[in-house]
Amino acid sequence: MSHDVRGLSDPDRSVRLTVLDRLLLLLARDGDDDAVQALRAVVAGYRRFDTEIYTRALHDIGLFGDASLAGPLLDCLADADYGCQAWAATACGRLGIDAAGPLLIDLLAHPDGLAREAACQALGQLGDEAAIAPLAARLDDPAEFVRAAAGAALAEIGGQRALASLWGAFESRSYPRLGYVAAALAQFGPLVFDRLVQATRHDDPEMRFWAARALGSTGDPRASATLTRLVAEDDGVTRTGAHVRTAARTALKTLRRTGHRTSRDEETRQP
Repeated sequence: MSHDVRGLSDPDRSVRLTVLDRLLLLLARDGDDDAVQALRAVVAGYRRFDTEIYTRALHDIGLFGDASLAGPLLDCLADADYGCQAWAATACGRLGIDAAGPLLIDLLAHPDGLAREAACQALGQLGDEAAIAPLAARLDDPAEFVRAAAGAALAEIGGQRALASLWGAFESRSYPRLGYVAAALAQFGPLVFDRLVQATRHDDPEMRFWAARALGSTGDPRASATLTRLVAEDDGVTRTGAHVRTAARTALKTLRRTGHRTSRDEETRQP
């Protein structure tokens, strides 16, 4: 194992990558203990290794990591100079390191969008209710992919406060594409169903369009009647030229696929 660890810090990049690839192959193939220990050493002593080795090792942390690596992961999460905070955030989320919460919330203000996205995703995985307000603020992030990650994280955390934040973003319609908000709202199911149905009668076609999209993703069979009505009656067009009727038609297809998938799952579970 010590030989492998030394190889991971060899001055020659090709040597480092060859050693790393061998360790990852051994790890994936049979959970080789030497490979596990070598990769844990990379995480534990991250400052001794270049960032390429570190980030590639973290990509497979689920195969060799556990909560005992919390200390060095938190150190890296706070280490702006090393430049791997996004990867450390992802690892903390995957391993369920709750102590990372405050550092992840701080990372939501990072200038790099990838770091903000990783922080959103990790906070969602941790289910940290203290993150609801900071995540809600990211629903106005300049980068759409960060807004989407924040919306998904709020849906993952769940509860009335998270729902209120998402509904506020839905009603504000600050951005022309709100598919991520619709998808997140759909995860609240019965908590939001009646409000989405009501939104399909809103004066603004934007509201009706995205409400239809969300209803289709709820998987609730009660949505079929509302969506069918929109297909037959709604001539509204959004500011981007999208038709409410088309959204409803697509949502019906999504609803049917979800229903068929649920039926197959239930049949599979039958004794």
